[in-house]
Amino acid sequence: MTYWYGHGAHLLGFGLMAVGMLLVWALIVLGIVALARHLGRTAQQHPAAWTPTPQTPPAQPEAEQVLAERFARGEIDADEYRHRLEVLRSGAGPTGPAPG
Repeated sequence: MTYWYGHGAHLLGFGLMAVGMLLVWALIVLGIVALARHLGRTAQQHPAAWTPTPQTPPAQPEAEQVLAERFARGEIDADEYRHRLEVLRSGAGPTGPAPG
């Protein structure tokens, strides 16, 4: 019994199946390439989105800078400035109420 023109698969069926599978695989590969290019482009345009940024506390003026500003404004005299600067640099905390 031959199925030459009957219900069996013929050459046209096998050919269409092969072309269809090639198209499916081509679409899969193109999709992967397009996704990789898009993600690469996004990483270049927005590098912060890909790398964590360190959390830095808000900038506060240094104690010596504040002391120098007070001296420059005339709020404290030279002796008091030198004394307080020495205390700051030695690491000792304030020993009493601040004068003036």
